[in-house]
Parts: sequence; C-alpha cells; structure tokens
Amino acid sequence: MIPPLVKLAETVTPNDPDTPQSSPAPSATHRSQPIVDSHELFRGASEILISHDGAIYRMRITRQGKLILNK
Repeated sequence: MIPPLVKLAETVTPNDPDTPQSSPAPSATHRSQPIVDSHELFRGASEILISHDGAIYRMRITRQGKLILNK
C-alpha cells in the first residue's frame, strides 16, 4: 500500500536570487514524515491521478524530470 502524500512543496529554482536559501534537509533517519520514492508512485508511467478530499489531481513528470501537480 502506498502511504498518502502529506504535503507537496513549491518548486523553486536554486540559482534564482529571489529564492530564499534554507538549511539542508534533515537525513531520512531524522524525518517524521514518510518518504515515498516517485518510482514507486508512477510505476513506469509519466502521469498519475491522485484522489484527495473528493477532488482528482493529476501529477506528471516533465521532460526535465520535474513533478507538476494540477487540480
């Protein structure tokens, strides 16, 4: 069973001067949220549908390998 997605972060460009710099993410052993590998979610597909609170969302992998989520 795939655990539910807890929160999706906004995509930021690391070299963008307006992007706030943050400290590195804690290691996987110190995180309280589950980590789900995208390969497990997509299982070879480039797009999946996610049901959340009665709405259907579409998540896809772009040609550049980024994730896009649309309602």
